[in-house]
Amino acid sequence: MPTPIDPVALTADLVRCPSVTPVEGGALRLLERVLAEAGFTCVRVDRGGIANLFARWGDKGAVRTFGFNGHTDVVPLGDEAAWSMPPFGGRISDGYLYGRGATDMKSGVAAFVAAAVDFVTDTPPDGAVILTITGDEEGDALHGTTALLDWMAEEGEAMSVCLVGEPTCPDVMGEAIKIGRRGSLNAYFTVTGVQGHAAYPHRARNPLPAMARLMDRLSSHVLDEGTDHFDPSTLAVVTIDTGNPATNVIPEKARATVNVRFNDAHSSQAIVDWMGEVAGEVAEQFDVDIAIKVKVSGESFLTPPGPLSDLVSAAVAAETGVTPVLSTSGGTSDARFVRAHCPVVEFGLVGRTMHQIDERVEVAQIGQLKAVYGRILRDYFA
Repeated sequence: MPTPIDPVALTADLVRCPSVTPVEGGALRLLERVLAEAGFTCVRVDRGGIANLFARWGDKGAVRTFGFNGHTDVVPLGDEAAWSMPPFGGRISDGYLYGRGATDMKSGVAAFVAAAVDFVTDTPPDGAVILTITGDEEGDALHGTTALLDWMAEEGEAMSVCLVGEPTCPDVMGEAIKIGRRGSLNAYFTVTGVQGHAAYPHRARNPLPAMARLMDRLSSHVLDEGTDHFDPSTLAVVTIDTGNPATNVIPEKARATVNVRFNDAHSSQAIVDWMGEVAGEVAEQFDVDIAIKVKVSGESFLTPPGPLSDLVSAAVAAETGVTPVLSTSGGTSDARFVRAHCPVVEFGLVGRTMHQIDERVEVAQIGQLKAVYGRILRDYFA
């Protein structure tokens, strides 16, 4: 009988790979070796300078295929001198494994790789197990999971359901499963007036009062009161700037950016249309020009409670003793891409230190997570 894969050791090995997005750093090459040795068919699906890995155990086109999705790229270190442990050391101290990506989400990848390898080795299923692992989740996310899904569509590869291994628990292991995510967009506003002397404001058209009015109208508007599965949508003004160092000059331009996190009561286009209407009214009122550029990170989505969330909830409760809530809180994840391919939910460990200095994961949670993923596979193929 082969020795089970230690997810803690695998997490440490992955943390030692300096895979700051979009650098691969050796992480996917390590996983490819582990999975290929276990009999998985592995294909690198690199695109746009981004490294991605597809791995399948079982027959292509199997009727039942369980998928896992995750990423090995990590955010930058910040002030490296402020770390108490080497950020790419993978060291363990006082029950915690330290390093960039330890929480988000190399431990999750290590846990589902270890669970999948042990499962297909011990009890080969009547079906297939697919792993899609990207190096472009923390970056622009243009050539990561989307590249994998595009390639899968071209090759006739498909997942019946998918679990994304992102951290989902705020404080206690097992307390939350993500069944959806809010949509997210950034809107960039430029108000253009006429530059002039501050002592003669009637000869200028000041863009700043117009920008102040626009930002106030947008931020004070109540988008909604929340929906059945989502909290209320939010709009945050994150910057206003003129770049004007002079006190006697009315500037020509003012710029501002807002971030909108929206629930399933809206589409991104509906929000963009509304912002455009408000901007048009303010532009007319102040006799200025207002231009808007928008970047949509993802639409809101929901996997309705049902067989997949029930399967994951039961496994989480059995292995952790905690009954998870079904949540849609937090930011975006690659589940926003997977949801167009198949039903998707997310479950992972406690994410309290992700992206922080001294990012770390409780060692015991990594083993728990592997156990949860292993039970999910056994129950799915039972």
